[in-house]
Amino acid sequence: MISANKVILVTYPDNFSLQEAQSLVESSSPSMASHPQIVKVITQKFLNHSRYGLGSGKAEEMKEFVKQSKADQIVVDEHLTSKQIYNLEKLTGAQVIDRERLILNIFHSRATTTEAKLQIELAEVKYEMPRVRENAKLTSGSTERPGKGGMGEYTVDVKFRDLKRRMSFIKKKLADAHTKRELYRQQRLKTKLPIVSLIGYTSSGKTTLFNLLTAENKEISSSLFTTLSTTTRALRINNEKQERESSLLLIDTVGFISRLPHYMIDAFKSTLEESLAADLILLLIDASEKFEDIKIKYESCWNVLNELKVDKSRVFTILTKCDDGVIGLSEGTDKIANYLSVSNPIIISSNTGYGIRKLKTMIVHNLNSQSPSREEHLTNVKRIPEEGAYIITATDLHS
Repeated sequence: MISANKVILVTYPDNFSLQEAQSLVESSSPSMASHPQIVKVITQKFLNHSRYGLGSGKAEEMKEFVKQSKADQIVVDEHLTSKQIYNLEKLTGAQVIDRERLILNIFHSRATTTEAKLQIELAEVKYEMPRVRENAKLTSGSTERPGKGGMGEYTVDVKFRDLKRRMSFIKKKLADAHTKRELYRQQRLKTKLPIVSLIGYTSSGKTTLFNLLTAENKEISSSLFTTLSTTTRALRINNEKQERESSLLLIDTVGFISRLPHYMIDAFKSTLEESLAADLILLLIDASEKFEDIKIKYESCWNVLNELKVDKSRVFTILTKCDDGVIGLSEGTDKIANYLSVSNPIIISSNTGYGIRKLKTMIVHNLNSQSPSREEHLTNVKRIPEEGAYIITATDLHS
């Protein structure tokens, strides 16, 4: 976690990368009071130079600024090798953190459930493993080698073996958690209740909508990755056509982000698969942002969905944060829909309630149309009591 007071941020020159990198740095602090202060932003078109990641000229410029400002930390908004981090730290004298390490730090500070902590620990092990041998070469000042047939052993081999052992242990724990999760899923299937999941880019308004629909009070924050664990709640929707209530289960889970490494997606795969196996998947897009940013986030979400081989026919786009005055509703959302090549997106505002009724109607209609028996399941299922409702959370999975 970033605890430094002064941070130098190195990122790409486009506005989207700059704003997201700043949000990541700010979100790395657990409290508003301890937010790190970004004292300088350095932008560069390419961050894949062999020695420092950024160019030598920018690195020298950064070295001088560190001396002047007494900056404690440098955050580079890109993947860096151990050698690049070592070279940059040696040159500047400040601690260097790359994008992947920064995201892992945020995950670590946000995790609350046992499964989420295990998933993050697995991602951290996968982050460290390819760096072990390189770190040993960079930091070791000794040329000593274990003798032939002797009792000696490379320290790096011991550490690498420990990481592999740790990975096996974590995977076993996650497999046990997955078994429990599967049992709960089978129980839910027996109730014949359809499942609807909320997915989208981080900070797209998933938890705000979840709270509105379920009358929950989950934490909402402008910080990235406020939600890391899956939460499931029962939801009843008034079916005006049937003059009855339709019952279903609503799932809220971790948000996506651009340039997320494969091993991080893989670590959260079991959590994501539960959400993406739902009968209906609502992809939330923040419509209050710039068109260019919206498209980048929309494409990033679909990159993850395609990687996990999600059935596109179950995914419906929802434009969120369409508050009065933010955009000229019909005109602005039409432009967004055309820009994304999305037909007939649902337009809502969780703050004002705009479009929520239409959203509920769409949910019931699409669940009914999926199967001839679905409508019967929706309308004739046993009513869920107001108190002690059918509630399953990620915490319950590990109790």
